[in-house]
Amino acid sequence: MHNQISHSGIIESVAGDCVKVRILQTSACAACKVAAHCSASESKEKIVDVFNVRNTVSLKVGDPVMVSASRDVAGRALLFAFGIPFVVLVTVLVVVLQLTGQEGLAALSGLGSLIPYYFVLWLFRDNLREQLAFQLETN
Repeated sequence: MHNQISHSGIIESVAGDCVKVRILQTSACAACKVAAHCSASESKEKIVDVFNVRNTVSLKVGDPVMVSASRDVAGRALLFAFGIPFVVLVTVLVVVLQLTGQEGLAALSGLGSLIPYYFVLWLFRDNLREQLAFQLETN
């Protein structure tokens, strides 16, 4: 279980092989004993979609479940969402700044370079959904 990131949750809806689960996402310090006295702690509810769930017939709205993903999946998701876009943004920013010397143009070019990146992610969303999937376990 060391290679898993897990959250307990409650089933919100079941539609076909997709289950929507409400989880309480907490920051690391939210579980701290002095979190009530600290402004840094936070927690918030999120709805996550779990696809390709087998045997959804036995699942009902309100059932407690455990949603988990491997650390590898979490790492890939972070890479696609933040790592690669950061590298693209900084690379385009530096190249355009070196070529033109105009900071405003470099900034706009860097931001504009993210549009095709996220468009490509959107095109491959079904493939990414399979690669970056959550697992569902009943309690």
